[in-house]
Amino acid sequence: MTEFRAVHDGERARDSPEMSSVPRVCRKCRAEIFADAPEGLCTACLFETGLDLFADASVAPQKRDDPGREDCVVAPDRKRSARRAKIFADFGDYELLEVIGRGGQGVVYRARQKSLNRTVALKVIGLGHWATEAHLKRFRREAEAAARLDHPCIVPIHEVGEREGSCYFSMKLIEGGQLDEVAKQEPMPIRRAVELIAKVARTVHYAHEHGILHRDIKPGNVLLDRNGEPHLTDFGLARLVETESTVTHTMEVLGTPSYMAPEQAQGDNAAVSNATDVYGLGAVLYQLLTGHPPFAGGTTYETIKLLLDTEPRLPRVLNPKIDRDLSTICLKCLEKDPKRRYSSALALAEDLERWLKHEPILARHTGIITRGKKWVRRNPTSALLAASLVALAAAAGWIVWKSEFVRPPVTTGIAVLPFENLSDEKEHTYFADGVQDDILTKLAKVADLKVISRTSVMQYRGKRNTREIGDALRVSHILEGSVRRDRARIHLNAQLIDTRTDTHVWAEEYDRDLRQSIS
Repeated sequence: MTEFRAVHDGERARDSPEMSSVPRVCRKCRAEIFADAPEGLCTACLFETGLDLFADASVAPQKRDDPGREDCVVAPDRKRSARRAKIFADFGDYELLEVIGRGGQGVVYRARQKSLNRTVALKVIGLGHWATEAHLKRFRREAEAAARLDHPCIVPIHEVGEREGSCYFSMKLIEGGQLDEVAKQEPMPIRRAVELIAKVARTVHYAHEHGILHRDIKPGNVLLDRNGEPHLTDFGLARLVETESTVTHTMEVLGTPSYMAPEQAQGDNAAVSNATDVYGLGAVLYQLLTGHPPFAGGTTYETIKLLLDTEPRLPRVLNPKIDRDLSTICLKCLEKDPKRRYSSALALAEDLERWLKHEPILARHTGIITRGKKWVRRNPTSALLAASLVALAAAAGWIVWKSEFVRPPVTTGIAVLPFENLSDEKEHTYFADGVQDDILTKLAKVADLKVISRTSVMQYRGKRNTREIGDALRVSHILEGSVRRDRARIHLNAQLIDTRTDTHVWAEEYDRDLRQSIS
């Protein structure tokens, strides 16, 4: 696995092979930038800094009348500010009005195209000698990729060009705002979120059909118009699948960590495919459904490590309103193995549409054996306890089932009373209740054995008159016990009692060290 190191406090990381795939942070505005960003600044800060320098050079210096100093010059602040404002507002045929977005690759302005008298979104990258050839190549590729796409849900490109060392392209201005900003204002209804992602998935499939990958699908790159319709933008990380390019075959990590597919986070550009965009769609869906991205650490390094080494939390845990089918669709998109994801963005869109129509989905559930192995690896302590409970339930069930007292027609069956918590910490009561619940589940699977429900026996917590309990519940046997947990050790005591004679039929103790590894 490619190793990553965090970049802290905006300082530039040391140059080493390990760091070739780590996104850096702009030292001025702290936005994420690419590894080859000049001067350690994002494009927006470079552009604005360049305007400042241009303004400084354009204003005639004034000599200060100071007999103690020779040729002391100063540029008046007022003239410099006025000059900068004028230059900032005039970029060739465009009048720059305000910054509406920025990132590691470029800055986006609301601008007025003077020749056509229309308001557009203008994206600019680089400035003069600061713009490296790698930056210009990547920017041209972005413009070429986006300009080739003609789809109602893809933001159209109006013009592509270069001016005084700066590349730019103008796009249709979408007034509704970014999806992440809209979602922050108020929680999005589940059906509305599914409808949006289904439309975006079909849009991504259209791009894939034209040989173009987006590679940076995230809420910030989905714009909503005034009618609430989604529009996909910023193909800055797009790659023409059929074209060989030194830019696309570097080990640079391109994308946003919280929404990045594992193969992309590892810098394996050869493995990046349509499935990478399917992962991004699933990550955005996860965000809309739960209010959180699938993985989010305190730093870029921590986020990528979580992405590569852990499984996302079940969406239903974060939002109980999400049903099992929708949770399955979302997690299928987030499979670490690209082959286990949807075969295409279209397949994802169609399954989401089936869910909207209350039709059976085609997403395959992970096999029970595979899920079991993953669960054991993540929860070794719980797995050890579960194994003990299976043995306890099997022993009790076998004795009761084989007992001659099971067969009488009036008082038959078994009741499992709430287990007593003998631990010093009272909060372990939930642990004892879990033991009772698991034993009930195991016994319920024994054929011809009547098992009293948990709800019916909870009223007898703390009561130990087995004859009265047996008569009230009309059962021949009662299983009772206690649980004591001392740090990493668990001691479990269980007794099977004949309610008619108030005698012990069977008793057993279970003592386990939770630190023992599972074979």
